[in-house]
Amino acid sequence: MERTTAERVSDPIIGRLLDGRYQVGPRIARGGMATVYEATDTRLDRTVAVKVMHANLGDDDAFSRRFRREAQAAAKLAHHNVVAVFDQGDDAGTLFLVMEYVPGMTLRDLISNEAPMSPVKALSVIEPVLSALASAHRSGMIHRDVKPENVLLADDGRVKVADFGLARAINADTQHTNTGVLIGTVSYLAPELVVDGAADARADVYAAGVMVYEMLTGEKPHQAESPIQVAYKHVHEDIPAPSKLVPALPSYVDALVARATARDTSLRPTDAGVLLRQVRRVRNALENGVTDDQELTDDLNPTSAVRPDPFEDTDGQMPRAIIEASTAAARDDVYDQEHEHTPTFATAGPQNQTVRRVPVAPEPRRSRRGPLLLVLLLVAALVVLLGGWYVGFARYTSTPGVINLSPSAAKAKVTRAGLGFKVTGTAYDEHMQKGRVLSTDPKAGSRVLKNGQVGAVLSLGPERHAVPALAGLTLDRAQAKLQGAKLSYGQPIQKYSSSVPKGDIIVSQPKSGTELRREAAVDLVVSKGRRPIKVPDFTGRSADRADKALTKLGLVTATTSSFSDTVDKGKVIGQGPSNGTLFKGDTVTLEVSKGPELVTVPGVTAMGVEAATQLLEGLGFKVETTHSAEYIGLGYVLHADPGGDTRAPKGSVVTLYLV
Repeated sequence: MERTTAERVSDPIIGRLLDGRYQVGPRIARGGMATVYEATDTRLDRTVAVKVMHANLGDDDAFSRRFRREAQAAAKLAHHNVVAVFDQGDDAGTLFLVMEYVPGMTLRDLISNEAPMSPVKALSVIEPVLSALASAHRSGMIHRDVKPENVLLADDGRVKVADFGLARAINADTQHTNTGVLIGTVSYLAPELVVDGAADARADVYAAGVMVYEMLTGEKPHQAESPIQVAYKHVHEDIPAPSKLVPALPSYVDALVARATARDTSLRPTDAGVLLRQVRRVRNALENGVTDDQELTDDLNPTSAVRPDPFEDTDGQMPRAIIEASTAAARDDVYDQEHEHTPTFATAGPQNQTVRRVPVAPEPRRSRRGPLLLVLLLVAALVVLLGGWYVGFARYTSTPGVINLSPSAAKAKVTRAGLGFKVTGTAYDEHMQKGRVLSTDPKAGSRVLKNGQVGAVLSLGPERHAVPALAGLTLDRAQAKLQGAKLSYGQPIQKYSSSVPKGDIIVSQPKSGTELRREAAVDLVVSKGRRPIKVPDFTGRSADRADKALTKLGLVTATTSSFSDTVDKGKVIGQGPSNGTLFKGDTVTLEVSKGPELVTVPGVTAMGVEAATQLLEGLGFKVETTHSAEYIGLGYVLHADPGGDTRAPKGSVVTLYLV
């Protein structure tokens, strides 16, 4: 597409050929870090999206190195809900990333146009987002810039998450505050990112929860006059319940949002995969018309922070406040006992109405109950102290660490600590060897009652699934088989095949039997049927060359031969078919010229001119007559040219010389 001079001047990237391959077209979007353009991959003749980093970022060598590493990591993240990364490069200082082009709109556009949305629709949008994030989290990658602008909604209904790794490249190693990265995404920042910049997969979970709130209500949860004030609210205020703005929402939807956006990371789902399962539970309840489910609500509600045990202290002793209160109470009781019969009166100080005891004419008298009561109070305090020590400390032990041990070794260690051991389940893990302890409940170092039990989850090792045999299946059946194998469908690759019917699978990429991670994308090579061959016309051309050319095209030739007075011998008189298309193995018939037909000229000397003419014309010759030098008017043939017993082409002229 031609660009105007004004466009090229205002944006010099438009019209450039990056890396000798990517022809940059119109600008799609511009952000604080980069500008995205529609472009053409001239090598593969396909439309792509090219993200060009702003010059102030590209000039930073440290950022450039990190950007390349993150781009490579993102390119390895093969998932049908993630925008694919094809290439990255540096063209004379212009740092760019080549990605899958997704025509459509962003989630920001959808929120602007349709929010507040029904909870079913909101969850149907967030599900593929969480599926993409879950795949990233399983691969050890955190997005860290989840927001509606990075969720693309394709025209064909696909949902794609963009910018994997890019936000991490900026937030982790650089502080480009002038780019507006923090300001642009502050509405979705998890509290831990605001406080110290450290985050794990739960930061993505928090941002996803904020997006659900925004889809449900049409508003961002925390709004203020400045980004700093918004960030402050994320740290110090809970995300409000969506039902405050949309009263008809079920309580379990409020609980889902509260769980995903809990400020305490220990109360938040550990990664997007956990939140995805919770979202599916809620969506199932909604689709079945459940308006109230207390059990589901209770399951999803973040657990309230547990108040400290008043008897618990780090050294196992009674807290000082209790000791001091007990001592003060004893002191007051002794004082009252000693002055039991001492008359008093109350005086009020100015304004504060302070009441004081003032002794009046005390009688010197010794109370015998005072010392006894003091002893009893001290004994009671000691009992409370010992009880608190036992309740808060002595009856507990610590859970030993057994991660990465075999079940037998873990059981032995737990048993030595006076606890029971039980395998409660299994789970896949990319880094833990199969059969080893992956996690325990309670966790290592946690306080647990003596004689209690430690539950252990064993690792199944990395989760891998074999690509099933797909050759010969229809595309629909192949997709269903991939889903059953817990893999995802990547993209179709169209290819002609002379043996596989159109629409069936020729082969998968990777091939059948390859072990892949759960939900890894598998591309399918789909047959376009037999390749059509355009038939060239060889009429009037050499039959030998025609045969060679047709054979090279994969066609079969059949020949016939005929005499021709107009087409030279060995050339094609005609063919069938002479145009249109055929397929490999089809036949083309060539009619090849034998040249003109030769006929023996009979002897006609001494024959009358009429008889000679009739004989020659009957054989296909043309006859011309002329007078010989000896012509005397008899009307007989003196001689002919060509003469008798010679061969001449049928249709040629025989001249008769008359006498």
